[in-house]
Amino acid sequence: MNDTFSRESVYQMFALVIAVIVVHAVYVTVVYPNADAILAQQLEAMRRDPNFIAPATLFVTIKDFEPETCLVLTAWALAIIAWKWRAVVVERRLLAQTLLPLPEGVRILPEDTREYARQLQALPEPQRALLLPKAMLHALRRFGATRSLQDVATSTHMLVTAEAERLDSELAMIRFIVWAIPAIGFVGTVRGIGQALRMAHKAVEGDVTTVTQFLGSAFNSTLVALLTAITLMFLIHQLQLIQERLAYEAEAYCDEHLIRHLHAA
Repeated sequence: MNDTFSRESVYQMFALVIAVIVVHAVYVTVVYPNADAILAQQLEAMRRDPNFIAPATLFVTIKDFEPETCLVLTAWALAIIAWKWRAVVVERRLLAQTLLPLPEGVRILPEDTREYARQLQALPEPQRALLLPKAMLHALRRFGATRSLQDVATSTHMLVTAEAERLDSELAMIRFIVWAIPAIGFVGTVRGIGQALRMAHKAVEGDVTTVTQFLGSAFNSTLVALLTAITLMFLIHQLQLIQERLAYEAEAYCDEHLIRHLHAA
C-alpha cells in the first residue's frame, strides 16, 4: 500500500512538471506567435473597415495566462485519470481468471483454508496487492478462524466496501483540479474586465479596440475553463462508475467462486 502510494505520488509530481513544460512549450512555439499574427491582422482590418467583425479563432481564445493554466491543470488531471483507469483495468483482468480452481461440488472445510490460502499467497506480489486476491484471502482466513459463513460474507462485504471508499477518496485531487479550473477562469474574467475598465477613457475618445480585446480575453478565460471542467467531470464520473463496478463484481466473484464452496460442518 505504501509503495503503491509513493509510486503514484511520484507519478503525479512528474506528470505536473511534464504538463507545465509541454503546454508552455506549445504556447511559446505555436499559440503566442499565431495569436499575435491574427490579432495584428484583425486590428489592421478594423482600421480599414469600421464594420469588420473579427471571427473567433482558437489561438486568440486560449492565448492568455488563465486558459494556459487551465490547460496545464487539465493535462495533469488527465494523466492522473489515466493512471487510475489503468489500475482498474488491471484489477478487472483478474475477474476473468480462475484464482482458485474449485470444481463444482467441492467443499472447503475450515481445516482446508490454509492450503487454499497458500495458493493465493503464491501469486506474484503485484497481484497479491489487488482487491480480488485480498478479498479471497481475507475470506479464507476469516472462515478458518470463525467457522461462520455469515461472518465471512459480512467481513468480505465490509472489506470490498472499504476498498471502494478508498478508491473514491483517492479522486480528491482530481475533484480539486475540477474545482480550481473554473475558479481560475473566473479570475481571468475579473482581470480582463478590470483591464477593460482602465481603458474606458479610450472608448470615450472613440477607440474601442483595446477595450474589446480585454473583454474578449475575459470571456475567453471563462469559456476555456468551463469547457475543460465539463470534460474532466465527465471522465471523473466514468472512472467512478468503473470503480464501483469493480467493487461489486469483486464481491460477486468471491461469492460465486469461493464462499459458496465453504462448508462449516
